Amino acid sequence: MIKQLFALAGVVVAANVIAHQFAHQQNLSESPPVVTQSVMPQAPANNTPNKVAEPLRLKIQLNSRKVTLYQGETVIKSYPIAVGRPGWETPTGNFRVGQMLKNPTWISPLTDETVPGGHPENPLGSYWIGFWSDGRNSIGFHGTPNAETVGTAASHGCIRMYNKDVEELFSQVSLGTPVTVVE
Repeated sequence: MIKQLFALAGVVVAANVIAHQFAHQQNLSESPPVVTQSVMPQAPANNTPNKVAEPLRLKIQLNSRKVTLYQGETVIKSYPIAVGRPGWETPTGNFRVGQMLKNPTWISPLTDETVPGGHPENPLGSYWIGFWSDGRNSIGFHGTPNAETVGTAASHGCIRMYNKDVEELFSQVSLGTPVTVVE
């Protein structure tokens, strides 16, 4: 039994020597480092908790001829618009952005005539934000070469905007952004 105790003590001493040599080779100290500064994360200076940004949404008011971009309940910006003329009224209801295009091709809903994207006479301008479709025709936000029509009921149901405004809106919304259209 005494031999076994001496053997066990020898193993412990050998393990201690090996651990000490390894720590020395790795430039490690035998005792843990002393922390002299706080390692707790600091709260923001204004002590307000971080919040997840509320989603963006669009509300079109047909009678007042404007679209408003909201983040939650906060108004980000409102833009003047043209809406559908009699016989081509803009549909009301709740929709989502389903298509976003730069330099869209326009296809006339009356004649099937096409005007390529980027063409100066393209009635869609340079940006398209689609939110409604029946499979053949689509309705969405777009620019116009006829800026004087913004603020009127002049479109085939689409939301015409000043070119600079639809470009700005295009950069802020994404596929799936909710669109509500009310009278």
